Amino acid sequence: MTTITLQVPDSLGEHEHDTVRFIAAKLFESGKLSIGQAAAMAGLSKRTFSELLADYGVSLLNYPASEMLSDAEKI
Repeated sequence: MTTITLQVPDSLGEHEHDTVRFIAAKLFESGKLSIGQAAAMAGLSKRTFSELLADYGVSLLNYPASEMLSDAEKI
């Protein structure tokens, strides 16, 4: 894994873990990371990470509704 340094306001200093978890959740949401990669980035198990996605407004089912409907029509 690559390490990057991110400068954040001092007010977020005590919320370092939340900041990393938020970024991981949003990278998962955008499809840039798998659930496993995002969980590893956040330093959590896949189950724990999956449970906190809702805290960041991210759905575990990262599958567009239009694709679900299209797939359902094929059945």
